[in-house]
Amino acid sequence: MFGSIGMPELIVIFVIALIIFGPRKLPELGKSLGRSISEFKRASNELRNTLEEEIRIDEQRQRTAPATPAPEPTPEPAPATSSGPTESSPESDTVQHG
Repeated sequence: MFGSIGMPELIVIFVIALIIFGPRKLPELGKSLGRSISEFKRASNELRNTLEEEIRIDEQRQRTAPATPAPEPTPEPAPATSSGPTESSPESDTVQHG
């Protein structure tokens, strides 16, 4: 139950506490200790739940970030050349020689 503390050790601790605090204060001390342990468990569970929630939210953000890629920059148009139409352009078919 308490790791390496056995029943004889618990009895010795209880007897020492009974001698130090007396029979009237011991129940109050037990209640106070129980409340403290309960509060500690509640706070640690709340902290753990908060951390798990933050981790879950962060993982969702990381999953959605790659799914929506950033818009690619539009390529700038190539500058016009002054050498005239080329053979592969459709304008070369309409050129009149004259």
